[in-house]
Amino acid sequence: MRRSSAPGGNRPVAEASAPVGSTAHLSARHVRIEYRAPGSTASDVTLAVDNADLELRRSDFVCVVGPSGCGKTTFLNAIAGFIPIQGGSLELDGRAIPGPGPDRAMVFQQASLLPWRKVLDNVTYGLELGRSMKRAQARDRARDLLDLVGLAGFADRYPAQLSGGMQQRVNLARALAVEPQLLLLDEPFASIDAQTRETMQAELLRVCTARDVTALFVTHDITEAAFLADRVCVFSPRPGHIVREVVVPFDRPRDQRLRRSQEFLALVDEIAETLYGGRGPVPGEVIH
Repeated sequence: MRRSSAPGGNRPVAEASAPVGSTAHLSARHVRIEYRAPGSTASDVTLAVDNADLELRRSDFVCVVGPSGCGKTTFLNAIAGFIPIQGGSLELDGRAIPGPGPDRAMVFQQASLLPWRKVLDNVTYGLELGRSMKRAQARDRARDLLDLVGLAGFADRYPAQLSGGMQQRVNLARALAVEPQLLLLDEPFASIDAQTRETMQAELLRVCTARDVTALFVTHDITEAAFLADRVCVFSPRPGHIVREVVVPFDRPRDQRLRRSQEFLALVDEIAETLYGGRGPVPGEVIH
């Protein structure tokens, strides 16, 4: 995996060149996504995403930031196969994405665990649906993943007995249990308190590195994106498309001290400058 070091002296930001490798793992080309209410006319169409391009190689961790309502979550949902696209192409390993599939797993903002199932049984749920392995094997995998996310002693608890941060750890373990080729994350830490969120960000990086996971992470939080990503993709206002990709030049693993470095702060400022275009945030715009 490419893990470049921060250059000394100058700004630590570089425009992203084309990802290195023979074939993109995920390829989005000229993607167009429209919303149309049932029975509406052509003039009632909302263009959410237009001409969006993105490539991910295996083991990439890419974050997408953009103003509220710009279409970044819509774009992620299309990659997950939850909604269709009206133009362009979406491919995983050279094959079109026709709909949801076990090769992709989504981690949402809310953990949405099944309250009547214990933690271990929540993690095995996707494996049970796919019937891809015997129950004993599924439970062994779930225990390994709970250990990986720091919840080894909580397998027999119910979701209501866990904090919000712990529930999201279960959510992550459940997504990883099906061994997806691509992990999609839609603001998974947005509803968690600031201190826990920073801890969870570091834990997510650790888990993804340990499992060599390819991840696409949508967030409103520029600092979160800069801490997590190998590349940060900045979305335009709606109709959304990627206006710039910024390389994050810090090695993994990363720890909390990175956030206080001048290089990191300069990176955050550079992304913010691209996002706001020199105008500053608009009142009410949900960007941190």
